[in-house]
Amino acid sequence: MIGKLEEGRTVTSVAAEFGINKRVVSRAWKAFQTTGTAVRNVGGDRQRTTTAGDDRYIILQAKRVQRQSASVIAQQLSTSTGRQVSWFTVARHFHKGGLFTRRPERCLPLKVDHRRHRLQWCREHKNWTTVNGVVSSLRMRVGSVPEAIFNAF
Repeated sequence: MIGKLEEGRTVTSVAAEFGINKRVVSRAWKAFQTTGTAVRNVGGDRQRTTTAGDDRYIILQAKRVQRQSASVIAQQLSTSTGRQVSWFTVARHFHKGGLFTRRPERCLPLKVDHRRHRLQWCREHKNWTTVNGVVSSLRMRVGSVPEAIFNAF
């Protein structure tokens, strides 16, 4: 591409020949004239926020403390390394590590007493059925119901 521009061809004709945007050709030509080389930076100009060690730390923290949100881990990493790391970067690393992104919980987890009471309630009501919109227990048999109720109808 640079050779064709050195021959005197226009940016538009070179872009049309390669099937790319003329702005890309223009930027490459300008970089060549400035630096004297036509080497393309792989990965762009953007620097990585986290190192490989930081990436391992993020995954390790996520597995160690499973209820921590991405923002909490980002704050811990920022304070320990001194570099600003966004929660979204941490969430991306969760995804790369096969973990889901963690967001703060909306409700409090149930305590042991709550779980016990819920289980007890479920065990008491496991025999309930609905017939015509009326909830009744299967333990209530015809023999156990007073006959005065049947005679009323």
